Amino acid sequence: MANFAKPRAPRFSMEVYQNEFLPQGGRDVHAIVTVTSSGGATATTARALGQDAAVVIMVDCSGSMDYPPEKMRGAREATAAAIDTLRDGTAFAVIAGTHVACEVYPGQGLLATADATTRARAKEALRGLSAGGGTAIGTWLRLADGLLRRSTAAIRHGILLTDGRNEHEDPAVLRATLEACAGRFTCDARGVGTDWEVKEVTGIASALLGSADIVADPAHLTEDFTLMMEKVMGKEVADVALRVWTPVGAEIRYVKQVSPSVQDLTGRRAEAGPRAGDYPTGSWGDESRDYHLCVRVPDAAVGQEMLAARASLVLPGPVGGPGSPVAQGLVRAVWTDDLAASTAISPQVAHYTGQAELAQAIQQGLHARKMGDVDGATAKLGRAVQLASASGNADTARLLSKVVDVVDAAAGTVRLKAKVADADEMTLETRSTQTVRVKKT
Repeated sequence: MANFAKPRAPRFSMEVYQNEFLPQGGRDVHAIVTVTSSGGATATTARALGQDAAVVIMVDCSGSMDYPPEKMRGAREATAAAIDTLRDGTAFAVIAGTHVACEVYPGQGLLATADATTRARAKEALRGLSAGGGTAIGTWLRLADGLLRRSTAAIRHGILLTDGRNEHEDPAVLRATLEACAGRFTCDARGVGTDWEVKEVTGIASALLGSADIVADPAHLTEDFTLMMEKVMGKEVADVALRVWTPVGAEIRYVKQVSPSVQDLTGRRAEAGPRAGDYPTGSWGDESRDYHLCVRVPDAAVGQEMLAARASLVLPGPVGGPGSPVAQGLVRAVWTDDLAASTAISPQVAHYTGQAELAQAIQQGLHARKMGDVDGATAKLGRAVQLASASGNADTARLLSKVVDVVDAAAGTVRLKAKVADADEMTLETRSTQTVRVKKT
């Protein structure tokens, strides 16, 4: 493990967990890389250290937000609570989203600076929010992007709330918008009620390296928005990349974030010099995340060893300048004819391989259920129950129990429930990628 401290900034550390031994002919090396950030600036000193944030809140104001009216009322109250959570000096704006995007506060293409006066004015402006019109989420994101690009803040973040499907915009337009916004700001997305599309909301959060969740009851929006904004205010450094270097002849098969949620980063690689690539990780506060690297190396004879990969965490450098590595870990490969050594599986690798399979089994099982494939749904959701039980993922196990009757969790024996509430099914699907850390032994 290597540590590199940057003055007056969070301290990052990196640990690598793996079984480096391969059998003769073995080529795939797996490793879990744990990255931890701690000891950064507090919220009260962040501004003095140049760690200001800029936040844009996008509120769905389409006609369906009035059915029931509690949704619109809850959205106003939640946005007001989020505004109250902003620390002084934070740049912010509020957007009303329908089939077009409109600035609610401060307007004129500007961002306000949070203080007692601007918070009060923003909350007064929220009283004018009313429901009417369609839904074109790409327009909301494009306006948010334009506003955030006016800010020099390191942390640029969006919060998006919707209650319906993106019906008034071609899916290709939303995809293009997400591609354009990726890397410019992060975004948390929330679906309120049960009439929205899970894959749309989770897709937005995934593309913009944020979180996604369901708030089935509008009464819980205020609590959720407050917690989201508190997390944003705790972010201390943005645009952090996981850089992976591999030697000649080796290639990256995949790079995935596996904790606190499963997020495949493989396709987001940006070349970073000879045989090195950067994978985006977004913004960091005091937290820890785990990443699963799989590297394919050339075959070698028994007794040989090699450096399969070097992982490092890189902070953004000055404009046009190189980034700064702040932590580093090494992934090794050693060929052996010792069967016990080469067949042992790292507990961390085994755990997160199971968590990734758990997420996939839930998604496939729910899809089969929607398609009327009872046998397929039972098999996949039974496997999910088995994996959740074995890994100690109690939250996912609880959500699964609302969709299936569990006969034997250890064996994965379940029966599909005849009736399942839409909110329960959508909650399970939305949270299917959330993982638990490997058990301490």
